[in-house]
Amino acid sequence: MHHHMPPSKTGWYSLSDDFSACDAPRPGRPETVTTPEIIDQIHELILEDRRISAKSIAVKLGISRERVGSTIREDLDMRKLSAKCVPKCLNADKKFQCCRSSEQLLKFFRRDPNDFLSRLVTTDETWLYHYDPGTKQQLMEWRHSSSPRPQSARSAGKVLASIVWDQDGILPIDYLTKGQTINAEYYSSLLVQLKDILKEKRRGKVTKAVLFLHDNAPAHPALAHQKKLAYLGFQCLDHPPYSPDMTPSDYRLFPGLKKQLKVRHFSSDVEVNAAAETWLDGQL
Repeated sequence: MHHHMPPSKTGWYSLSDDFSACDAPRPGRPETVTTPEIIDQIHELILEDRRISAKSIAVKLGISRERVGSTIREDLDMRKLSAKCVPKCLNADKKFQCCRSSEQLLKFFRRDPNDFLSRLVTTDETWLYHYDPGTKQQLMEWRHSSSPRPQSARSAGKVLASIVWDQDGILPIDYLTKGQTINAEYYSSLLVQLKDILKEKRRGKVTKAVLFLHDNAPAHPALAHQKKLAYLGFQCLDHPPYSPDMTPSDYRLFPGLKKQLKVRHFSSDVEVNAAAETWLDGQL
């Protein structure tokens, strides 16, 4: 039985001509066969650097990017995940404070379950920058190789804003002047300002006694601060250490505010303060 072979360019074939149906090895072609040795090498590279990319592994081992990805998923059963925040490991003292604070909150809630949330007032501080760069995706731009890099650092100009709010909206917003720090004296003046605003905007809240919730900044538990709260008729709620559930400013209010101000340029404290207040007025 004769095999019909396709004609060559010259019409003649030599004994060295290869008519195999299998692909012949080619110089520089990535290796596609996964061996136990390759699996081990990929695993070792990952253990050395958990953030290494599949492309970097492929270059180091001289195999295809697809083969690296397949090996990681199927043979090593691994997935690349983003780092995420986890609860802080508390010592015995912090755990005790958490229990004590939780018991206190339950006590106030059981006394007046219908009006508990309406009586809460919370406060926290945040920096407002004249320029705050966005995320890496927001900063990506098409540029020539000779063009300067886009600005990615925060500006030196910034304001520390103390924002007080409740379930009905924003109460006072106070801005620290340059050189001023948050201490017991400053905080006491902010509380007096809050009492006046509550009388004007939330008269019912004042008559039932305000439940004042703050974070654990050093100035907040100061003796002068505690005396001022008692003098104004506020009942102070302790903040459980490292509790995200009881710091609503950081998890609800401030992220939206930061997003609104990012990648915008402000020429003065007055401009950034006005932009922040405009956004805050439309919240809650």
